[in-house]
Amino acid sequence: MELYEYIKDICVRSKKASLSLGITSGKERNDILLQIAENILNSSDKIIDANSLDIENARASGMSEALIDRLTLTQTRIKDITKAIIKISSLPDPIGSGEIFTRPNGLEINKIKVPLGVVAMIYEARPNVTPDAASLCLKSGNSVILRGGKEAINSNKCIVDIIRSSLEEMGFDKDCVILIENTTRESANILMEMRGYVDVLIPRGGKGLIKNIVENAKVPIIETGAGNCHLYVDEDADLDMAIDVAINAKCSRPSVCNAIETVLVHKSVAKEFLTRFYDETREYDLKFCACPKGCEILPYADEATDEDFDTEYDDYIVSCKVVSSVYEACEHIRKYSTGHSEAIITENARNADYFTKSIDSCSLYVNASTRFTDGGEFGFGAEIGISTQKLHVRGPMGLDALTTTKYIIKGDGQTR
Repeated sequence: MELYEYIKDICVRSKKASLSLGITSGKERNDILLQIAENILNSSDKIIDANSLDIENARASGMSEALIDRLTLTQTRIKDITKAIIKISSLPDPIGSGEIFTRPNGLEINKIKVPLGVVAMIYEARPNVTPDAASLCLKSGNSVILRGGKEAINSNKCIVDIIRSSLEEMGFDKDCVILIENTTRESANILMEMRGYVDVLIPRGGKGLIKNIVENAKVPIIETGAGNCHLYVDEDADLDMAIDVAINAKCSRPSVCNAIETVLVHKSVAKEFLTRFYDETREYDLKFCACPKGCEILPYADEATDEDFDTEYDDYIVSCKVVSSVYEACEHIRKYSTGHSEAIITENARNADYFTKSIDSCSLYVNASTRFTDGGEFGFGAEIGISTQKLHVRGPMGLDALTTTKYIIKGDGQTR
C-alpha cells in the first residue's frame, strides 16, 4: 500500500471510530480509561523493554543526555502516567454541558459541548505524550491519530498496542486510537493534508516541526509553542528565592518546554546573583553564555549572540543578560520569546504588575518557577499540548480544549 493510501485509510477508520465514540456515556469513557491505566501498569516491564531499544538507538545516533532523559520511561514515570490517566477519568465529563436560553419567539436554544471529532497529533521524542493524548481524547469523545517521532517508535508502538487491546477488551472500536508507524517527514506532510478527515491537528515539538506544520498544513491546527522561556531577577528580588527558582526552572529537566533558556538580571544584583547561580549549578555542569557585562562577572562564560538568545537549548546551557530595568527585561523577552512561559522574581508589586501586563506569553509567573506550566500541575490531569496561539484555546490544553459547541434548537412550528 502506498504511503498516501496508508495514511488515508487510517484517517477513514479514525473518522468512523469517532462517530461511535462520540455517542458513548461519560461512565463508559471513564471505564475504558481505568482499564487502560491498569493494563499499562501491568505491562510496565514490556514498555521499558521497548523503551530501552529507543534509548539504545538514540545514544547510537548521538542524542544528548538531556534529550535522552526526555525519551526515557522508568517504572516511576509509568506509574505517573497511569496516575494521570486515573486523574483524567475522575474529572467532570466535558461533553454535554452547556446553557439553554429561550428567544422571544419561543425557540429554545441549547448550546452544548461536543467532541471535536478526529484529533491528529504530530510530536517528537516524548513517549509520555502518547498515553496523555490518547486519554484526553478518549475522555472528551474524540478519536486520535498519533504520529510520533522515530526516536520513540518502539515505545509508542508498545503503548498504543496496549491501549488498542484495552479498547477491544471493553467493547470499543480499537481505531479510536491509531498510531502512524511510518515516521518519515512525508507521512507527516500527508497527514497535514487530510482535510475532511482530520478535524484538528496539534503539533508538539521543536521550533522546526511547528514551523513546518503552521506553514504547510491544510487542516485546522492548534499551534503549540516551542519553549524559549525567560526568568527575570529584579532589583527588588529575594535572591535566595531567585537562586532556588532559577535552578529549578533550568536544571530540574532542561529538555522540557517549560524550562528556562535565558536569565535576565538587574544590574544592581547581577554580580551576587550570577556568581551564586554559577557556583550552585556546578553539579549540573551548566554551560553559560552571557552578554558583555555578564562575561565581566563570569569570565568563564561564552559571549552570548543573538542566536543564543533566540535558541531553545533543551540542554544544560543558559544565556544570561544584565539589564538596567524591568522595562529593558520585558523588551528583551518580547523580542525573543516564543510566547510560552516567563517569570519575574521581585518583591516590587509595581514591577510585577508591569511585567505581567506588558508580556504576551500564555503563562506568566511572579515568584515561581516556569516548570509549573503543565496540564497536570494546573489540575487538568494532563495536557495534549501548550497552546501559544490566541484563538480557541491558550496555555495548557486539557479536556475543554478538545471540545467545540453545537446548538440544538427546539420549536413548535416557528418560521421566519
